[in-house]
Amino acid sequence: MRKLTALLICAPLLAGSAALAADPPAKGQSSGARANQTLSEDELSAKIAAKLVQLRAEQATRVHAAAKAKKAAAAAPREVVAPVVHGTKWSYEGEFGPANWARMNPDWAACSSGTRQSPIDIRDGIKLDLEPIVFDYHPSSFTVVDNGHTVEVALGTGNFITIMNRRYELQQFHFHRPSEERINGKSFDMSVHLVHKDGEGRQAVVALLLERGSAQSVIQTVWNNLPLEKNDVIRPTIMLDANDLLPLQREYFIYMGSMSTPPCSEGVLWMVMKQPVQAAPAQMALFSRLYPYNVRPTQPSSGRIIKESN
Repeated sequence: MRKLTALLICAPLLAGSAALAADPPAKGQSSGARANQTLSEDELSAKIAAKLVQLRAEQATRVHAAAKAKKAAAAAPREVVAPVVHGTKWSYEGEFGPANWARMNPDWAACSSGTRQSPIDIRDGIKLDLEPIVFDYHPSSFTVVDNGHTVEVALGTGNFITIMNRRYELQQFHFHRPSEERINGKSFDMSVHLVHKDGEGRQAVVALLLERGSAQSVIQTVWNNLPLEKNDVIRPTIMLDANDLLPLQREYFIYMGSMSTPPCSEGVLWMVMKQPVQAAPAQMALFSRLYPYNVRPTQPSSGRIIKESN
């Protein structure tokens, strides 16, 4: 290309030079005229050489600029855009695990961007004379379902807690192994989450920590009515009293957090009972056959206030 450009630019000049060479000087042409002709050819050669130098310089400048631009582009940080699946399938491990929840569905963005996520490692609670949680539970009808993530028990209407002048109705409770909550770094064998909702849609969760000990009657009732297939709903004819799940001592930790499963919605009031509830090793082993591990990792506390009742 460089040679072609030079030839195109210099073609007229070369043509003139060739014409002079093709036609010999007329008879009687003086030596001075022949000298002028030679001088013109020398000037033409000088002009061609100067043009070639100019073209080479311009080409070198373009090559240098292109190399500089390529180097700058390679050094610039690239924004990595995670694929959005818009799915609803999730799990506790692997491709669909907690680390990828936010990338699987835009409605689950809080799982990554939220600043009040649950569960947390409960540390440095501020000890205060907190009002007691008022439990207003009664024997109720119930259903049991294995939803693919845990065993969930839905209660009939009429079961409430009252805290901070708000009344929340019990919707369901479910199980985790091991506990999602940690107390000063300590994890427990299992936990039960009792999920409540008030008339305005705000949620409150009471977390019970389970440790190995004597058999737990409510848990045994649930196990006795486990469905044979996932997502099948069992509707026992007997009643269940959620009061029998609660520890005798009702001191608790309280903080603001989120649901610990997608979409990880924040604004959830969490109350973690300080006294663990006992369950038999055999009862825990049965759940382990279904879900040996179904917990979300602890999340940053991000300077949240954690209150602790005396």
